Amino acid sequence: MYGTDSPASTATDAIVRPAAFRRSRSTSPSSTDPSLFSQNTLAKTYLIKIVSQTVRALRNRDFRRLWISGGISGLGSWLLVVAIPFYVFDLTGSPVATGLALALEALPALLVGPWAGVLLDRWNLTRALWIAELVSAAAVALILFAEPDRIWPIYVAILAESTASTVFRPAARALLPSVVGTGNELAGANALNAFTGSTIRLAVPPLGALLLAGPGIEFVLAVDILSYLLSAAIIRTVRTQRHPTTEQVDNPLAGFQHVVRHRVLRGILLGQTIFLTANAGLTALLVPFTVERLHAPGYVLGYLISGLGAGYLIGAALSTKALTWLGIRDLIAVTQLAAAAAFFALFNAPNITTAIAAAALIGIPGSILLITAETAIQRTAPTNMLGRIGALFFAADSLALLVGALVAPAMTVLLDLPLTLNLLAAFAVLAAPLTLAAVPRHPAHFTRTRSRT
Repeated sequence: MYGTDSPASTATDAIVRPAAFRRSRSTSPSSTDPSLFSQNTLAKTYLIKIVSQTVRALRNRDFRRLWISGGISGLGSWLLVVAIPFYVFDLTGSPVATGLALALEALPALLVGPWAGVLLDRWNLTRALWIAELVSAAAVALILFAEPDRIWPIYVAILAESTASTVFRPAARALLPSVVGTGNELAGANALNAFTGSTIRLAVPPLGALLLAGPGIEFVLAVDILSYLLSAAIIRTVRTQRHPTTEQVDNPLAGFQHVVRHRVLRGILLGQTIFLTANAGLTALLVPFTVERLHAPGYVLGYLISGLGAGYLIGAALSTKALTWLGIRDLIAVTQLAAAAAFFALFNAPNITTAIAAAALIGIPGSILLITAETAIQRTAPTNMLGRIGALFFAADSLALLVGALVAPAMTVLLDLPLTLNLLAAFAVLAAPLTLAAVPRHPAHFTRTRSRT
């Protein structure tokens, strides 16, 4: 930890603290100087560190193309997030049909994810990415054939698009270290991707609402299809190839077996699954909370999501700097605890303004948490198993989503809404001590070793 002299903290300083900062401590003015010069020098050093990592990542031709394609694809995807619930409800008038459409999104990661990981460790990852984008484009096009008495094309499209995402997400995670390496540029690349995603999350939902009210659903779907096609075309030009492993990788459980044996990966998986289950349950109750506790109309939910997105923007910008304060294990635990505390603040907020501010406070540690965990997995998992291990983590995310979304509404039947919300927030708190207990502290554990599988 920053400021201590333990062996772990010494190694952490050598790995994650920028050399420029280590030099600045010996060349900066004396700490007895009451002026703000030394503080400004430190702030500038951190800013230069963050910006320089981002600039170095963007100078990488292939990362720049992957980043641009991800932004274009993300734009279309978030338009679809807004459009699908609206379109299903508009066609059917049924909350059940709308809920089914959302639930179907989680199934492919659970059912197909482990097998997708096996295939990804045998495939060329760049090819897998652009093929997944083409499948997504075809799936979205199928939605255009839906009618009020023929809703099944939407359900088929959701399953197909989610299956393509089940391939795309672990493939992108596995390819990134091959593009930028596993040093500081990897953390900078993940932070930039998260910052871009948060910007899209903040800006696109209101845009989607305007487009649905104006040009209509067909226009939104056309934009989404075009975004997938354009993303596929850009990815097709990426030169970096993480070639398939020559080892036998037919066992879909190999990734799970490796994670069980690996203290870092096992600990992150356990802690994050607990945290994300609580998060899913609280998310499922956001609308009842908005209407019943804040006594606000349903559209206020959009303001809460925008507040969360603003927090994610700040967290993404701070994530690289945060790694100089704490080791990976401690940073994950602290951000889990901080986000859980912000859950309590949000769901006990007396008014809309306080709730929006609390949502932003959730986003700051939440963004740092996701980026730190992502970087730790990429640095620690063996190259020849990144596909399977990535698919396992995404399957765990989906399982947490399903459990949280099903259990939380059932709890409100037995308990009142405020008690349920606070119990779920308390459950999120458990992730931090579990992470501290299960994940080793010393940085030596966060290095990549080749799998025996």
